[in-house]
Amino acid sequence: MYLTKEKKQEIFEKYGKSNTDTGSTEGQIALFTYRIAHLTEHLKVNKKDYNTEHSLVRLVGKRRNLLDYLKDKDIERYRSLIKELGIRK
Repeated sequence: MYLTKEKKQEIFEKYGKSNTDTGSTEGQIALFTYRIAHLTEHLKVNKKDYNTEHSLVRLVGKRRNLLDYLKDKDIERYRSLIKELGIRK
């Protein structure tokens, strides 16, 4: 599997408050971003994989909702996370 337990802990440790804090908004957004990047690469090779395409659209929507929440709650954390993850160009 592309997302191991160690990789998840690494993501949450870097972007969350700790490696066990899996509910933090920043950690969730970072995890979704990692998964979106992986699915995007998969779809470049497998263009007709519509189930994965549907999953990708759902993940992008979930990440968008979390980003909107973070933007409303704390704009500075939102801006720093966007810059760190490289989501917006």
